[in-house]
Amino acid sequence: MNRREFIINSAATGAITVAGAPFFTSCAHPEAVQKPTIIVPKVNVAGGAYFQSQFGIDEALVRRVLRAATSLGGDFADIYFQHKVSDYVGFEDGQVNRAYAQVDLGAGIRVLKGEQTGYAFTEELTPEALIKAAQTAASIASAAPVKPADIFTPVEIPRLYATRPVWMDVAPKDKINIARRVGEKMMNLDSSIIKASTYFGDSDEAVLIANTEGVWAEDIRPMTLLYANCAAEKDGRIETNGFSRSARRGSEMYSDEMIDEIAKQAVERTILLFDAKVPPAGEMPVVLAPATSGILLHEAMGHGFEADFNRKEISIFSAMMNKPIAADFVTIVDTGLEQEARGAVNVDDEGTVGQSTTLVENGKLVSYLHDRISAKHYKVPQTGNGRREDFRCIPMPRMRVTTMENGPHHPEEIIRSVKKGLYAVDFSNGEVAIGAGDYSFYVKTGYLIEDGKLTAPVKDVNLIGNGPDSLKKITMVGNDKSIDLGTWTCGKDGQSVPVGLGLPTVKVSAITVGGVNS
Repeated sequence: MNRREFIINSAATGAITVAGAPFFTSCAHPEAVQKPTIIVPKVNVAGGAYFQSQFGIDEALVRRVLRAATSLGGDFADIYFQHKVSDYVGFEDGQVNRAYAQVDLGAGIRVLKGEQTGYAFTEELTPEALIKAAQTAASIASAAPVKPADIFTPVEIPRLYATRPVWMDVAPKDKINIARRVGEKMMNLDSSIIKASTYFGDSDEAVLIANTEGVWAEDIRPMTLLYANCAAEKDGRIETNGFSRSARRGSEMYSDEMIDEIAKQAVERTILLFDAKVPPAGEMPVVLAPATSGILLHEAMGHGFEADFNRKEISIFSAMMNKPIAADFVTIVDTGLEQEARGAVNVDDEGTVGQSTTLVENGKLVSYLHDRISAKHYKVPQTGNGRREDFRCIPMPRMRVTTMENGPHHPEEIIRSVKKGLYAVDFSNGEVAIGAGDYSFYVKTGYLIEDGKLTAPVKDVNLIGNGPDSLKKITMVGNDKSIDLGTWTCGKDGQSVPVGLGLPTVKVSAITVGGVNS
């Protein structure tokens, strides 16, 4: 199958953009952002370099395109090729109720002149379309031509996940069977379950990044996710909840043990809500359970550490570099090196090798998350955080897997230290106002803490606070760090990317809890 057969709409499109930053960001589970498209065929992968063997993209063509991109004097240019094949299956009431496939193919060409960006993309990988897009992006500059590097040097990347497509050869019936098995398990676990639905997705993505400095980076990125949701009824009352898992893995992920765990967690978290109550409202100590509680870290602090917000002095952290912002037992890291994690990256979308970045070390802010533009502005190395949703988008500083490192306290000791407070276990959507650092997010599963013990489950809870303030109010950090394996997707400036997060047990001395008047 030739390259034209991969393309749904064969059209070259050009646009000039100047990068900007939003004041609000939000993060959600992926089913909120996926959308169906036309069903298209898939193909197997031939051997050799992916884009050369599949689409005829060789070094000579890339040099021609980069010369066109810098023909008007841009300081730097890069090309981002992407080919992504995805499948989605929805299973409800014992049958498939939606299924679709999607193929995305194209290239984005970026030209930098100072801190301004010229950008164009094409959905057709012909030399003519690529040159036209490069010329469009080049118009950001007006000076003597810049000569790209004569030789490309392949980037040596870590092997954090499979180096070949892993889903293209899995039969549709096997994917449907994964969704079906989880749905049937949920229905059989408790007689109160009246509806069970599952959402399964997988993708094989190939990217190639080449630039005028001679970087040549190619990566194959698998991904899968499964979200299970169920509804239960007791005495005329209906409650719903769910559970999800996602990773850069193949079908081996869905072992019998994994299927059982997803179904069990979804049902147990739903049944728990029948005994849950709305907690009293007001400011109180909050203990954040391991793993999923990392959403507070992601929302309240992580976005504020992204360098574009600080470069433009939007983030409240823009004047805090090398200053203490938390207790000396608090260390925060953003890493792309978590093996097979949803937010893992062998190489970022600018061709920078995956790495780990310490943001807060022993309570002191020591780094932001950088892409090429911000790293040049601050005169520091890139941190591997230049990410984009697809070839239609410019890269920007984005999180990968954001975690707090272990601290000196035992989890049971932390809970015992609270006389009256909240233990937050599981969360859904959250958002943060970057400028002020204010955040809010919804607790799906939690418990009251009374006299140092977990008591009644709670529901309908919002946590409302301020990022820098909450950092200062972290009084205990546990030694039980865990990475959440759920289906987190982060939104920023209209772009969505997969991310991960994690946390040990953490005590924040005071957060506003939105419940009922006590």
